[in-house]
Amino acid sequence: MIYRNNNGNNDLSALGFGCMRFKKKGNGFDMEEVEKEIMYAIEKGVNYFDTAYIYAGSEQALGQIISKNKVRDRINIATKLPHYMMRTREEMDKYFSEQLERLKTDYIDYYLMHMLPDRATWDSLVKRGALEWLLNLKSEGKIRNIGFSYHGSSEGFIDILNAYDWDFCQIQYNYMDENSQAGRRGLLAAAQKGIPVIIMEPLRGGRLANDLPKEAMKVINESDRGYSPAEWSFRWLWDQKEVSVVLSGMNTMEMLDENIRIASEAAPGSLTQEDHETIEKIRKGFEGKIKIPCTGCAYCMPCPRGVDIPGCFRSYNVSYTDNYFNGFREFFMNIGMKKEPSVPSKCIECGKCETHCPQGIKIRDELKNVKKRFENPIYKIAAWFVSKRFK
Repeated sequence: MIYRNNNGNNDLSALGFGCMRFKKKGNGFDMEEVEKEIMYAIEKGVNYFDTAYIYAGSEQALGQIISKNKVRDRINIATKLPHYMMRTREEMDKYFSEQLERLKTDYIDYYLMHMLPDRATWDSLVKRGALEWLLNLKSEGKIRNIGFSYHGSSEGFIDILNAYDWDFCQIQYNYMDENSQAGRRGLLAAAQKGIPVIIMEPLRGGRLANDLPKEAMKVINESDRGYSPAEWSFRWLWDQKEVSVVLSGMNTMEMLDENIRIASEAAPGSLTQEDHETIEKIRKGFEGKIKIPCTGCAYCMPCPRGVDIPGCFRSYNVSYTDNYFNGFREFFMNIGMKKEPSVPSKCIECGKCETHCPQGIKIRDELKNVKKRFENPIYKIAAWFVSKRFK
């Protein structure tokens, strides 16, 4: 296992165990299999385990296994505060105490503000005492590192990154998201601050491992490397020295073995120029399903009405390159859950954005398509519920 330095503290395993997709059995988890996989991962050097309050049963399962096998001192536990489910410090205390009980521990190594959508949401949390609360817990040794997870544009990510002296962060990043989401720009900005960057969705929910477009699979099959689609994705990430940990939701021994092997081989800078050219060809294999040729450059921004144009277009494209649910989920999380939603219905068709678009996209027309696809009754009900309960 290759380890990457955590800002002068613990070394983190390049491969992290994502605990959202434990193997199921009946209405719960197959605890015998889950325990076997977790203990195998630990023995092979994996020391970063990522869960969250809202991952049903995950914290409890991880806590039970770690406690039973007495391996707490060999791992780093990362979990997340569901800030969108609370309004007061008393509620924060309640949820945090419940998490410690679930995980059967008296401290959390890496504690994240879960899915921070924008700077305004963080500022609102600070006003409600969240930062003071976090710092108190850190001074008491109950939290070792304070961070946040993020889905959204690179501009929004950097805004949050600069809002506080974070200990680490977690972003969605893969070869299809190099210039969208936080992207490489966000990765470099975090690395320049010297903080670990944890990578989620390295396979975009499995899309980069299974059912790739035939054009992409043709490139992979013709390569002399013999790498699987997943291996190309992981090696692309681990080739970058700024990446600290890549999370994988592993739920079979075969998956564990493959990922551990790759993580033990894929040192920064190990890909050749030919390898990078192959990945670029794989990426181009997805282009036939992309509806809007947006590169995420953000030259169209800022929108006078606050519409997140690149974010809207990305979600729209994902709904075709992946599936509708993934696109809708991304739209809701990245666009609709902000303190001030940046939805396409806010567009007043001023046309300012189109004068700056290097791709010549008819942005006003495309925003209408995004609105029609996503701002449906289901979205409106969910957005209303979030605004009433979580804001």
